[in-house]
Amino acid sequence: MTHGQHTESGGGSGPVRPGRVRRYALTPALAPALAPALAVTLLAGAVPAAYAAAPAHGGADGLDRYHRQRLAWGSCATGPDDTTGHDLDRAGVQCAGVTVPLDYAEPRGRTITVAISRLKATDTRRRIGAVLLNNGGPGGTAVESPPHIRKAMKEVGARYDIIGFDPRFVGRSTPLDCGWPIGTAWLSAGSGRAGFDRQVALQKDLAAKCRAAGASVLPHAGTRNTARDMDVIRGALGERKISYLGYSYGTYLGTVYTQMFPGRHDRVVLDGALAPDDYKARLMRGTEPENERALSDWAAWAAGRHDTYGLGRTRAEVLATVDAVVAASARGPLTVGTAPDLFRLDDTHVPLLLFMGIADDTDTARSDLSELVSVLARAAQGQDAPLSPDFARLLRHTLGGEQARSGGVQAAILCGDTAAPRDPETYWRDIERSRAAHPLFGPFTNNIGPCAFWDRPREEPTRVRRDVPALIVAATGDPRTTYRSSVRLHRQLRSSKLVTLEGANRHGLYGEYGNACVDDAVNAYLASGRLPKQDRTCGGGPSSD
Repeated sequence: MTHGQHTESGGGSGPVRPGRVRRYALTPALAPALAPALAVTLLAGAVPAAYAAAPAHGGADGLDRYHRQRLAWGSCATGPDDTTGHDLDRAGVQCAGVTVPLDYAEPRGRTITVAISRLKATDTRRRIGAVLLNNGGPGGTAVESPPHIRKAMKEVGARYDIIGFDPRFVGRSTPLDCGWPIGTAWLSAGSGRAGFDRQVALQKDLAAKCRAAGASVLPHAGTRNTARDMDVIRGALGERKISYLGYSYGTYLGTVYTQMFPGRHDRVVLDGALAPDDYKARLMRGTEPENERALSDWAAWAAGRHDTYGLGRTRAEVLATVDAVVAASARGPLTVGTAPDLFRLDDTHVPLLLFMGIADDTDTARSDLSELVSVLARAAQGQDAPLSPDFARLLRHTLGGEQARSGGVQAAILCGDTAAPRDPETYWRDIERSRAAHPLFGPFTNNIGPCAFWDRPREEPTRVRRDVPALIVAATGDPRTTYRSSVRLHRQLRSSKLVTLEGANRHGLYGEYGNACVDDAVNAYLASGRLPKQDRTCGGGPSSD
């Protein structure tokens, strides 16, 4: 789950500065988070011989014309104001649209377009193949990512065609607009029943809006169809096998692809990995301890900088400041910013903003969160609370309609994948049970969402039935896709190897965090195709060996 343009995302750690890739983290802010657990059955053994030499193109399934399509590579810029597209053009990236069926059960029916980008290998004599990227979400974009990943891959990057793609209905691909008035559906239930009842009404309305706006396409949003699109991309590129790098939700997508299309993947890297049985409509439920630990560690950092942020001189004092902010927002909305960027934040919003800020423990991210809490603390005391341009943009993105389309798409994928409890009283009981132990995050992680009012998924959840020799990367303090979940996936994929970063409260590591031990392990695998002989443990912190 990390890295993102919506509300997790991998991200979720404050404003995204130039030069940083947005990680979509199965969370509300830069991308988000998630009824019943998915059943997982592990059948050990090698890939069946029938898949050992998978064809580059489709066959009797009626998909041959999609696999054999000629891609029209060209400029990534969609117009004079498309700064991302122009940046990609200057970096030597080409873009194209891949035609895929809306409904794979009817391949001769309606089609949609999936946007892809390519940074071609420059060391053609030693070219390894193509690597496909996914930054998480669900609903995260990756068309913009090849230049950043080429840099992260160092010398081995020149030996790959690096392929970014925006999954169906995401970003530059054929769009789905649910008509939402806000950028995320993932809010806290607040401190009492009245706030929860408002959430029930909101989530029901959001689901109805999406059903009305996208009735013809909603049944075809979901991870399994995205995996099918990935295989069409592989075929259209002329690759018999394709490598894969996925973050956050992208690790679940990658696992689904390997289960649906065994023998068609080469090297697989899963960063911030999520076990399939942990992917569910209430995704963040159960992550409260990791989030509380991350918040506490941030509080200790901020306490050491009291003269800068004024939040308290000890960890306990900083956490008391947070509690006071939340309590004030429960008594009445906090007013922050100035017109036209004026926001009123209540106890359904403040826990979300804190949750977003703790998925990254770098000094930059912790400074961002400290600045935000300082603003909220001033507002809680009735003082003027002006916003920096970065934070005004963050609030417009998350709580306003600026990125509303991405929030709807995220819900469409998640709710299309997994069923959720339908009775609001189920959520209220869980909220009340969690409140005593987890007063801040319990009402957030257990809150009702739009999936409670969604149509039932058309397909059964994907089960892990095949072993995959993947490289899994995980931080012990990851507050999004927990380390517990990464270890569980490692055990299910018995031939996988696990690279553990100790002591980091961080979601999304490779090429982003600056830990040389992690980056070197991934690049060695991408270069040789050989997994480490044993699991590996790295020291915490950026640029630590």
